[in-house]
Amino acid sequence: MSSARRAFRAGAVAATVSGIPSTAHALLTGHDLLAATRAAGTLLPGRRDRPGVAAGLIAHAVVSAAWTGVLAATARRHRLGLLRGAAAGLVIAALDLGVAGRAYPAVRALPRAPQVLDHLVFGAVTGALLDRPHRTDQGTTWTTSPGCSEL
Repeated sequence: MSSARRAFRAGAVAATVSGIPSTAHALLTGHDLLAATRAAGTLLPGRRDRPGVAAGLIAHAVVSAAWTGVLAATARRHRLGLLRGAAAGLVIAALDLGVAGRAYPAVRALPRAPQVLDHLVFGAVTGALLDRPHRTDQGTTWTTSPGCSEL
C-alpha cells in the first residue's frame, strides 16, 4: 500500500473515532451531541457566526486531513506509535483549541477536557496506524521506522 493510502486510511479512521470522548461526555451530561460538530463549522470562511452540522463535517475533514499530513510526514522520519501519537495529539489540541478557542466563540464554549481527549485519541490512532508494518508484494512486511530496511 502506498504511503499516501496509508496516511489517508489512518486519518480517516482517526477522524471517525476521535469524537468518541466528546460524544460520550455529551451523552453522560445531557449536552447537545452535535455541539462540537456545529462549532467546527464556524471555522469555515464566512461561517464564523453561523454554526452548522454540514459545515462542521467539512471543517473536521479538512482539519483532520491537514493534521494527518503533518503526522504522516513526521512518521516518515520518526517512529510515532500510540504513545508519541497521543503526545502529538495533545500538541495539536493546544494549537487547535488555543487558536480556535481565542478566535471562535462556538469553539471556546465547548467543554475543554472532552475536546482535548478527542485530539489525544486522534493522535494516538493516527500514530498507531502509521506505525503498522507495510505488506509487500512478496507477502513480507517492512516498516518506515528509522533503522529498518525495506525488503
